[in-house]
Amino acid sequence: MSMADVSVLVLVALFAATLVPRFNLGLAALPAAFLVGLAADRTAEEVTAFFPSDFFVLIVGITALFAVAQLNGTLDWLLDGMLTLVGGRVVLVALVPFLIGAVLTAIGTLPAAATAIVAPIALGLAARYGISPLVAAVLGITGIISGLLSPLAVYGTTARQLGDKLRLGLPDSAPVAFFAGGLVAGVVVATGCLLVGLRTGAVPRGRLASATPPLTRPDGPGAQSTEAADAARASGGAGQGSASPRAARLLTLTCLLVVVVLSVGFDVNIGYLGLTAAVVQQLALRLDPGEIVSRIPWNIVLLIGGLLTYVGLMQDMGAFTRISDLLRVDGSPMLSLLVLCYIAGLTSFAASSIAVFATTMPLVPAVVADGASPVGAVLAVALASILVDINPLGITGGLILGAAAPDDRPPLFRHLLTYGVVSVIVGPALACAAFGWW
Repeated sequence: MSMADVSVLVLVALFAATLVPRFNLGLAALPAAFLVGLAADRTAEEVTAFFPSDFFVLIVGITALFAVAQLNGTLDWLLDGMLTLVGGRVVLVALVPFLIGAVLTAIGTLPAAATAIVAPIALGLAARYGISPLVAAVLGITGIISGLLSPLAVYGTTARQLGDKLRLGLPDSAPVAFFAGGLVAGVVVATGCLLVGLRTGAVPRGRLASATPPLTRPDGPGAQSTEAADAARASGGAGQGSASPRAARLLTLTCLLVVVVLSVGFDVNIGYLGLTAAVVQQLALRLDPGEIVSRIPWNIVLLIGGLLTYVGLMQDMGAFTRISDLLRVDGSPMLSLLVLCYIAGLTSFAASSIAVFATTMPLVPAVVADGASPVGAVLAVALASILVDINPLGITGGLILGAAAPDDRPPLFRHLLTYGVVSVIVGPALACAAFGWW
């Protein structure tokens, strides 16, 4: 057995071990890379060279920028504005989590951070206005999915960077195609969910007496009174100095706009832009830097950094060439792509979807070489790995269950599990059929 085969078996073991309580995939990936590298006569320096420093800057920069928007109250202000815009229509209230999730991830918020915000809003609105918790949760998460492939989002940036690194021959229009594909997938799932909810009574019809519902359950975890929330917003957010709330919002919105324009219009590195904007605001608003640093999801940084280091080592040893040869269906690139989509979907069910996507991407070049569309192949694999996120065994499901009322958790767990199993069965096939030809 070659070391390439050994590296594949170790990767399978790492993903299987995620089912073990208290096992951390990111923490285990780096020592796994070191040990497999030693067995393959690679030095520690050679293994370390595979660490994705560009992804480190990307994630830290984007999340630092997002953390400032939370701390100075700009994010709460934007969310309140979205709630006010829906008026008193119950259907539009049900769509608020979808819209918030889409906006958050489209501007670069990591899925876990977006879910942490959307889940309590979705479950709070469900409890307050008689909307099914499952419908509310699905709408919120499909909103997050809709924005995940934005040119500003980690998923969208990862897709483009890995596509270029793997020399897939992606066209200049690829970022737009990725974003459009994710948006179409999210809107279709959300529309189907909303129609079923209206037909079954899971989403009530009519108007609300109040046009500004509370963001959280009055008795839910982390809930606060309306007066307390207003006071927090009036103070400009935790840790803010002498700047007025209006000045803080103006500065944050300006920084977000500058980051968007420079990154999308002039191809400036968005990670460094985010870090620069975060530091400028931290100094101008006199924010506590420790508050910003503590909000960066270091577990996600470790997860992606560790896995991509291991994947880089595998590529260097030729492991993905061997896997591609085993999965290839001669004369049928779409069937090979379908197999690849199911690998991504099944693995993502209990593991991080972004990690699975990054791990699966090195298998795409062989499918493209056989005749599959490079944009379609990347889009199909990406969507196959994220459409299964709505299940109770991963981070997303845990955040949803944590935001639910205690009495709602047992039935919600069963409903999420059923939804997740169905999505694993049909999601990869639909992603391949609908987007593989793009």
